[in-house]
Amino acid sequence: MNTKAIYAACLFAALNICTLSARAEADVSAKTYTYGTQLDIKKVVSLKQDALPSCGIVDAQLTYLDSHNKTQVLDYRKIADNCNSDN
Repeated sequence: MNTKAIYAACLFAALNICTLSARAEADVSAKTYTYGTQLDIKKVVSLKQDALPSCGIVDAQLTYLDSHNKTQVLDYRKIADNCNSDN
């Protein structure tokens, strides 16, 4: 078989795997944190927060893997990162 065809087939397979995992994460619905929510966090995948030019409370989102390697999304509110220098 032609080596270019083998490389193309491997690239196609890798792209399909990436697309499937992206689709699986897109199907995850976010849960809103409330006081006392039990969290099962094995690994943090990403942390996001709304952009705010000044110090204040912002909406944030935590994406993580639980102990069953299932992707979970948690919405919560926090003090903006740029408040760290304020007293």
